[in-house]
Amino acid sequence: MHILSIGLSHTSAPLNLRERINFGEEQIRASLSRLSCGHLSGNMAEMVILSTCNRIEIYAVSSQEQEIFSELEIFLSETRDINRDEFTPHLYHHKDVDAARHLFNIAAGLDSLVVGEPQILGQVTRALELARGQNTAGPLLNRLFQSAIHAGKRARTETAISRNPASVSSLAASLSERVVHHIADAQIVILGAGEMAELAVEALRKRGANRILVVTRTLERARALALRWDAQAATFENLNTALTSADILIASTGAPHTLISHEMVKDAMTQRAERPLVLIDIAVPRDIDPETANIPHVRLYDMDSLNAQLEHSLAERMAEIPQVKTILEEELTKFEDYLKSLEMLPIIADIHQQAETIRQAELDKTFRRLPDLTKAERARIIAMSQALVKKILQTPTHRLRAEAACPHAPEYATVARTLFGLHKDEGLCNFSGNTAPIPTASE
Repeated sequence: MHILSIGLSHTSAPLNLRERINFGEEQIRASLSRLSCGHLSGNMAEMVILSTCNRIEIYAVSSQEQEIFSELEIFLSETRDINRDEFTPHLYHHKDVDAARHLFNIAAGLDSLVVGEPQILGQVTRALELARGQNTAGPLLNRLFQSAIHAGKRARTETAISRNPASVSSLAASLSERVVHHIADAQIVILGAGEMAELAVEALRKRGANRILVVTRTLERARALALRWDAQAATFENLNTALTSADILIASTGAPHTLISHEMVKDAMTQRAERPLVLIDIAVPRDIDPETANIPHVRLYDMDSLNAQLEHSLAERMAEIPQVKTILEEELTKFEDYLKSLEMLPIIADIHQQAETIRQAELDKTFRRLPDLTKAERARIIAMSQALVKKILQTPTHRLRAEAACPHAPEYATVARTLFGLHKDEGLCNFSGNTAPIPTASE
């Protein structure tokens, strides 16, 4: 069997195309149900759909290759109601170990728009959960995704690939937490309603922030955002009061001029008894007078200072990539060994089946010759025959499993079949090109 994947991402396709092809969770369930209900090719055995804002990928298992790549493209076209010619120039294709390596890189954050971003690992996990819910993730894709998730977790726990902030919003939240140690008790003021402000609120919420005040030009707009963020609302008329009470103020308006002057901040600080104030200006043009940085106990961060620290954080993440790749190669080797072991599983099963057939035939002969055996005596003979078969096959079974990951495994498999007099079944092709049924999860 082959693992096949097609996809497009921020590296290959523009945003407007990714938006059109993106799957929601209900759409993923409905699309996967086409496979579970038998509406797709009988050659396709498993499927998982991974869909995020930056990528859409489909993983499948099949005995075919080119035919399934084509069928997956048709599947994507039909389920997203988009002409195939519009997205095929942006598609990439992977199979077998290359497909596994690609997914491992994704899970570790190496293929993300921001290297090391943590959300993708949860998205890979969720993709597997959705496929399991539709019974379209079989033994191979279950093993592939579990291995990728394990590799991604190792990358994040054993390296610093995700530890340094890698976006302006997350950096702003990190800096705030560093200055105001008890973030849960801090009064946070959000000036404006831009996307950057919303991302900053999300990042602060993850760090435990509870007290948030939204200040905008109109109360209606402030209340709408406050409702979404579980916050309080105020207008610009209350800005002086907000400055006095704030521990952290994040400014992100579209105003053409500064809204917070040096004098406003200086007046507010006279009422704070040396309590520090963090001002984070992520607006362009700036909302806060840069001279406020000279006021005692005030920390001002603007886009220039944030970007400088962000570049440093990203450089630290990039420095971790070689170590992450070493971890991924270790995990990929384990997965490759698993794929190679699939070559031996049918042989081992055939050997045990052959032995069981012989054992049962000899038992029948013995019982016909000894008709007066009691039930207990027959049970002891059956148990003895089972123990003999188990002990005789224990060593060759162990050797076959051990040799599965070796380069000469196909030759070893041929010799084993010859020695035991086994005939190769005309089944589905596995990764080595030989025939074998798909192993069950218990195998």
